Amino acid sequence: MTGVEPATIRVPVQKLITIAELRENPFGQRICQVFSEDGHGNLNFEEFLELLSVFSEQASRDVKVFYAFKIYDFDNDQYIGLSDLEIGIRLLTRSELTVQEITQVSEKVIEEADVDGDGKLSFMEFEHVILRAPDFLATFHIRI
Repeated sequence: MTGVEPATIRVPVQKLITIAELRENPFGQRICQVFSEDGHGNLNFEEFLELLSVFSEQASRDVKVFYAFKIYDFDNDQYIGLSDLEIGIRLLTRSELTVQEITQVSEKVIEEADVDGDGKLSFMEFEHVILRAPDFLATFHIRI
């Protein structure tokens, strides 16, 4: 043994988002970023398997909620704030809303879900809201 570990092969995010389920998902690139150790979306085999596991229909509700929070936390500060919501809404609506409309929707989400009044959503506040969404578990999956 030489003591040198083999290089980890990573599939570039540009290749990964050509997979139909990621290409059609407005969060495709962000999903890859969340699961990649490098933070850029380039996945090794283990990271790719983890992504598929979390998005499988058999994954637990708690695991899905945890990763949904990470996906919406664009600035990785452990909260979902106005800027995170604005990015998410822009992606979900494919930029068809005006800046003012996006801001109004984001502010309304914070107003409705921010229990402690700090202007951002903690994991617990996010979890409380997302678990009341009837379609969450049905839509948070990837079929390959």
